Amino acid sequence: MRGVCFRPERAIEPRAPVGKLTRGDYPAPMLRQFSLAVLIALAWPVLSMAGPRSGIDIAAIDPTVKPQEDFWRYANGKWLAATPIPADRSGWDTFSEVREATQMQLRNAIEGIDPEDQGHLERRKLADLYHSFMDEAGVEKAGLSGLRDTLQRIHGLREKADLPALFAELSRLWVRIPWDLDIGPDAHDATLYVAHLEQGRLGLPDRDYYLKDDPHFQTIRAAYRDHIVKLLSLAGEPAAEKSADSIIALETALAHLQWTRVENRDPIKTYNKTVIAELPALIAPQDLPSYLGAAGVGRDISTVVVAQPSYFTGLTDIFREAPLETWRAYLAYNLLSSYAGYLSAPFADEDFAFEQHTLRGVPEMQPRWKRAVAAVDRLIGFDLGKLYVERYFPPANKARAEAMIANLMAAYREDIATLDWMGPDTRREALAKLEAIAPRIAYPTAWRDYSRLEIRKDDLIGNVMRARRFDYEFWLAKLGGKVDRAEWRTTPQTVNAFYSASRNEIVFPAGILQPPFFDAEADDAANYGGIGSVIGHEISHAFDDQGSRFDGEGNLRNWWTADDRARFETRTRSLVAQYDAFSPLPGYHVNGALTLGENAADNAGLAIAVRAYRLARQGCPAPVIDGFTGDQRLFVSFAQIWHEEVRDAARIERLKVDPHSPGQFRADGTLRNQSAFADAFKVMPGEGMYLPPEQRISLWQTDREIVCPENAR
Repeated sequence: MRGVCFRPERAIEPRAPVGKLTRGDYPAPMLRQFSLAVLIALAWPVLSMAGPRSGIDIAAIDPTVKPQEDFWRYANGKWLAATPIPADRSGWDTFSEVREATQMQLRNAIEGIDPEDQGHLERRKLADLYHSFMDEAGVEKAGLSGLRDTLQRIHGLREKADLPALFAELSRLWVRIPWDLDIGPDAHDATLYVAHLEQGRLGLPDRDYYLKDDPHFQTIRAAYRDHIVKLLSLAGEPAAEKSADSIIALETALAHLQWTRVENRDPIKTYNKTVIAELPALIAPQDLPSYLGAAGVGRDISTVVVAQPSYFTGLTDIFREAPLETWRAYLAYNLLSSYAGYLSAPFADEDFAFEQHTLRGVPEMQPRWKRAVAAVDRLIGFDLGKLYVERYFPPANKARAEAMIANLMAAYREDIATLDWMGPDTRREALAKLEAIAPRIAYPTAWRDYSRLEIRKDDLIGNVMRARRFDYEFWLAKLGGKVDRAEWRTTPQTVNAFYSASRNEIVFPAGILQPPFFDAEADDAANYGGIGSVIGHEISHAFDDQGSRFDGEGNLRNWWTADDRARFETRTRSLVAQYDAFSPLPGYHVNGALTLGENAADNAGLAIAVRAYRLARQGCPAPVIDGFTGDQRLFVSFAQIWHEEVRDAARIERLKVDPHSPGQFRADGTLRNQSAFADAFKVMPGEGMYLPPEQRISLWQTDREIVCPENAR
């Protein structure tokens, strides 16, 4: 979500949770006396009788590249050579391919709705919102009229004492202000919703864009000033040049106060529960409690969690020194920026020119239908998700994904039970947390109700404003109440997977349960390398440097002994150093600290996927298909889900803001740490993919041999 940042949870990463399955969805404790490999084989029989497809993309493999030197290029070389980045994209990867196909399905579903069908009001709402975006003539005729009242409120600001109420109104419209208000679980009591105050979003992607002298950032800053001038001028705002300078000066001052993305990854330092009445005065003669009251945080709510205390303390001087005309210009620009993509062509074109072309190098704007589908998805996504599931999701995929998750959980359980670096007290807590992880697969059983949201087929800006207010009020109503752990906060059509520390839940929407991540007709090895590694990745987030701070109930609690924590952090420091060395562009490196959680999950997730696959085969050799052994197919499948091409400007942005490493290093960086990979492809010292065994980083997995029953006789 944007603007008010009423994210569905107070997340340490933007990962969504899932509901909880019954204990019967896992191997029952009484069954653990039997062979774990046998249980996994019973849960999901290996596909061998019918001669399945290999499931890997043979045409993408470049045989001129030695797999022992650069496995990512070996597995994807022909795809990289033959696949240009589409003109309307900043990059192209496996997720993009699946999202493109899903977006076409969503378009067909929306355009197939009967406009005269009075029996499905939720579907009419989808069609009307889509039509309001596609009605280009109507949008052009409306111009800026939908924002005039709000602009007049901003222009009517006469004293700083009125800022709290205006900030609150703009929060409801998802417009940037100096801070974000978020409603999510309390990290010290994850059963209750609490309000969180966080440093706000900036007009540029990261504080470094304002503060660093990198030539690229200098170019972006100059273009940003021009963009502000153009957007304000289009709206007829006076003194656009002067306003642009004051806005950039204000945002630069805010950037100086902001915590870095690495600092914001610390769930302990960002939890500062404060009595609202004791908050420092920020806006003289009014204060932050005035904003909270205007924002709807009721009188019965006495506390708020402040994420970055020093940021809010520093705001005092900024509010005192910045003149009223600067605040008017800042808020007017942020309103225009937030809605430009829904306005007439001059505004939408300028928004694209800076936000996509300048910042990310995208040559062409997406066609109108794609932007319309994205708007529907963003604003009433659960209604769209219900239609998507009915039309396109095979029910059998859900059952097979559930079985596979059980397999991965079982493999993880066995590995934690046998880790040589973890003591018994920490191990007991880790296993309890693993047992408490609650999966949610494909789609929710209860759908979000948009019946009170008014959508008109001839009022795009009004629709967007009403939908944003609806979303704001939806989450505000939860404040102070009990957390519904079964509630979905990501839509089924989302092509991604998630973990929530505060709910200790994993979610795999229907959107990701399709090829190439998951193919019901493919060999098991490919599925374990694809969706299996994704499942392992999300489970592993429960035990990464952030998730490991939370217990099985979702509470921020230290359940580690000091010695075990020290041993764990020694391993994570080594992982940071490994990824710090990777450079996707000259002069730019991966930030190993920023990407630590995702890198740890990639490494542990793949190792667990390999183990689960071998357990599913009971340690017996897999058939050779397309010239590859089972283990080899698994690793090729894993590398192929990370193929990608990214424009340089977008890559620089991702290196600053994205907690994930580039695809090349998600593949090769992970594989180099896997002894099973080195064995499968006979990687030798001196080759590019070789790491000496003592330098391979193993977080949660063991290398215990699984003996095939046929060999045990």
